[in-house]
Amino acid sequence: MKLGLQLGYWGAGPPENATELVTEAERLGFDAVFAAESWGSDAFTPLAWWGSATRRVRLGTSVAQLSARTPTGCAMHALTLDHLSGGRAVLGLGVSGPQVVEGWYGAPFKRPLARTREYVSIVRQVLEREKPVASDGPHYPLPYHGSGAEGLGKPLRPITHPLRADLPIWLGAEGPRNVALAAEIADGWLAVYYSLSLAPLYNEWLDEGFGRAGARRSREDFEIAAGCQMVVTEDDAEIAAAYQGLKPVLALYIGGMGAPEMNFHARLLSRVGYAEVLDEVGRLFRAGKREEAAAAVPDELVEEMAMIGSADHVRSRVEQWARAGVTMLQVGCRDVRHARVLAETLGLSGMGLSEMGPAGTRGLADK
Repeated sequence: MKLGLQLGYWGAGPPENATELVTEAERLGFDAVFAAESWGSDAFTPLAWWGSATRRVRLGTSVAQLSARTPTGCAMHALTLDHLSGGRAVLGLGVSGPQVVEGWYGAPFKRPLARTREYVSIVRQVLEREKPVASDGPHYPLPYHGSGAEGLGKPLRPITHPLRADLPIWLGAEGPRNVALAAEIADGWLAVYYSLSLAPLYNEWLDEGFGRAGARRSREDFEIAAGCQMVVTEDDAEIAAAYQGLKPVLALYIGGMGAPEMNFHARLLSRVGYAEVLDEVGRLFRAGKREEAAAAVPDELVEEMAMIGSADHVRSRVEQWARAGVTMLQVGCRDVRHARVLAETLGLSGMGLSEMGPAGTRGLADK
């Protein structure tokens, strides 16, 4: 089990305390720092800027959207960050959804799994640099000979020699086929909303991918990074406030991050067993009644996705998630104090979790 700091994507402006958070996370023993993107800030620039103040933590995109860049363009970003960080980059990729892909990037969303497979294949060609990069398509043909082409394109190899041919690629995935694809072609899986109730299904989907011919990894060397909000407190009022604070975010993803007929987040969460409630949350959110939508999110759903309560309660939950197969928890921290409380609760003591003894989460998982 490892711990990663999730910076997410920006709102109206960049967070004011990010540099302090990132450097403190490294000092405390966090394994990685992640940045995301939606339709505002990008995922790579914050990692290069804030990550320049670090020397050990891995720097990961969680996630970089496929439609934001061509596969070769994305590989350029990844190999550049990897060089600048001394081999600490993790390339987390995701397809996003049709609202963003077609509305923001002006590209078709169709066949996301096939596009992902082709995209990752081209990125790996760039990183391996064994021969000029070429692809028959159909989604990312290289060289391009389609409509409007001059017919002069030729396969190229990157001028810059990548630092690591095996730079890890993780996939953000929620549905059964996408999770299986991650297990087949990637080095890790980014689980946006992880739930113990769904762990048996997750493991079934993962095992399908691991069992495919030519699978890149096995469960033993595959990373599973689960997003998780963690609040350690014994104060009932603070616990209640933490639950209430997470509900607007869940309501946004249930009602605002996707169309009613195609919302992958709502579809995933409905598998936990709250389909009717989620329909109501989505309806209220789309009607502009955001406070009512948040209020309609049940405490039980928040409990599925978060760890809120006493230190003993949180440690017990970490043990359960570790036993279910999670190898990293991606946590958001409000400030340095929050990060320190989490590190103390999990016994980090300024070391990476993989180095920890029985006081840390590796010890919890091995008990």
